[in-house]
Amino acid sequence: MSEPILEIRDVHTYYGHVHALKGISLEVAQGEIVALIGANGAGKSTTLRTISGIVRPKGGDVVIAGKSILGMPAHEIVYLGVSHAPEGRKIFSTLTVNENLNMGAYSLGSAKARIEEHRARVFKLFPRLQERRSQLAGTLSGGEQQMLAIGRALMSDPKILLLDEPSLGLAPLLVKAIFDTVAEINRSGTTILLVEQNARAALKLAHKGYVLETGSIVLAGPAAALLADERVRKAYLGEA
Repeated sequence: MSEPILEIRDVHTYYGHVHALKGISLEVAQGEIVALIGANGAGKSTTLRTISGIVRPKGGDVVIAGKSILGMPAHEIVYLGVSHAPEGRKIFSTLTVNENLNMGAYSLGSAKARIEEHRARVFKLFPRLQERRSQLAGTLSGGEQQMLAIGRALMSDPKILLLDEPSLGLAPLLVKAIFDTVAEINRSGTTILLVEQNARAALKLAHKGYVLETGSIVLAGPAAALLADERVRKAYLGEA
């Protein structure tokens, strides 16, 4: 097994007095897709926001490639190879597709050749974005906006990509296309931590999974084992 690229060790995160993450621990190894599943409000998005430095934990540690990132500002965490495609896409609607992609590449500075190389990779993954490259992002369809959110996150050439609800609000055909692309991104060498309400699709895609309930990890293991687990099937896959 590869060395972990991400380790979360006994992390406690609060929003005011609300104890959102209650001592969670998880690992993501180099080259894996790891799925984090759970109901609304379980703490999935908070986990990603804690890793990327948007919120700071009150206890525990977050380690990227052997280096603790506690207290590090979010933009410095990007320089360490962490990129976050947030829930709800959060694209810059008044900027063009190309300008949004440029925003994702800010950590590369003035390395124009690298930026163009990453843009070419994004356009190969999402040809629709190339067609729309001069269009304002706010005029894109929901599926195209999701492609842009993922593409923007890839522009910094991350070691680990944090994906928060990439299938949210999309038609089934588009969901399949997005998941196929996520698999392709992983095959090309990017490690992925995937937060997803569509538990079945996430576990079919992932190597390993964690189940989060009200801020605590209650189950973990190979994705195939979680798919077969009666508790997961009943709670998250809609099976009696």
